[in-house]
Amino acid sequence: MTASAPRARRRPRTPGRLLPLLLATALLLPVAFLVLQAHRGIVADREVLERERLGVEYIRALGPVTEALVDAQTAAVTGQPPPREGLNKAVEHAATVDARIGGELGTSERWAGLRAKLEALPERSLTNPEVAFTAYSEVTDLLLSLHGKVRETSGLIRDSGADSYFLQDGIGEEMPEALVTAGRLNDMGVLIAARPAADRASSLAELSTLRFSALQPASDLVSNLQAAVDSSESTELGGDVLAPFDLYQQAIETMAVAAQPTGRVGTVDIARLTAARQQAQQAAQQLQPVILDEIDRLLQQRIDQLDREDLGVLGAGTVAGLLIAALMAIGWLSTRPSGGPVGAHAATGDTALEPMPRTAHEPIPDRQAQEQVPALQSAGQGSEAGGWRPFDVAR
Repeated sequence: MTASAPRARRRPRTPGRLLPLLLATALLLPVAFLVLQAHRGIVADREVLERERLGVEYIRALGPVTEALVDAQTAAVTGQPPPREGLNKAVEHAATVDARIGGELGTSERWAGLRAKLEALPERSLTNPEVAFTAYSEVTDLLLSLHGKVRETSGLIRDSGADSYFLQDGIGEEMPEALVTAGRLNDMGVLIAARPAADRASSLAELSTLRFSALQPASDLVSNLQAAVDSSESTELGGDVLAPFDLYQQAIETMAVAAQPTGRVGTVDIARLTAARQQAQQAAQQLQPVILDEIDRLLQQRIDQLDREDLGVLGAGTVAGLLIAALMAIGWLSTRPSGGPVGAHAATGDTALEPMPRTAHEPIPDRQAQEQVPALQSAGQGSEAGGWRPFDVAR
């Protein structure tokens, strides 16, 4: 009997298939981490800029309130009926803006306090101009504090752009302060003229302090606007700002001269001072929308740039993920065992041949039988008749 043919036993191929997958996964994880970090950073920067735009919107709403309040103070000090219609309209618009974005900027509480003070102002002129001046000064102090709060919570005070920083500093701090202090300077000149001569020395000292307080923010505003125009790449900013900017400078210079006491008794040219203050306020009214529009345009331009960068980051991450996935698939398919014959696996060394074990009932051939097998096989190569000839002869 002949022994059965040996069969091949395949070696396990799991480590060979898992290795490409592990390497691809190890590459995919840091790529995904970097893309996610870059995306989060861009989203955070975008949120900062959007918050600054809210600050611009709030300051835009406070501008008419500031102008109307200054005019109402001047009217109250000079004994005229305060223009409540314009002030009420400006307050209602600012209240609408605060109701929408005040919670996010954290200004609702301060606005509520300011509005209560504004509504408490008398609709008729007070009999005592000094009391009216004090009452309006308290309200304007709250208004200036609200300007500062908006700049702080919105992040405008920390803006990273050179041109937008100078613009927000001028429109959010110097301009409202210059308008308020210029109105106070003008009203103080009116009050001094009605005070007794015994209070002349103290009144002139108070006027000198107000003069410095009014001219300092006005000069800072001019410097900031000049720096913004010089650093800005926008040609529209220079053209739109040039005319009201020159008018504002001339008005400030006139105020500085008119507020200077002259003569032995130290009189002030009230008419000239009032005209210069009105001219400066008109120039500020023209400057404010132009500057705020420019700040908003610069912020939106940076937001658009961030959107493009975010799109590029996500696109690059997607392409990298697809390439890694393709490499994983190729590596997996290339390591799968082929369905070829056993000999092919043996030639490549992928399989090992082992003889089949014998069963218990199968006899073990002896040596003599094994030696006769070749003789019998050679004898069988002839014809069947040739193999039976010796038997026939003997018979």
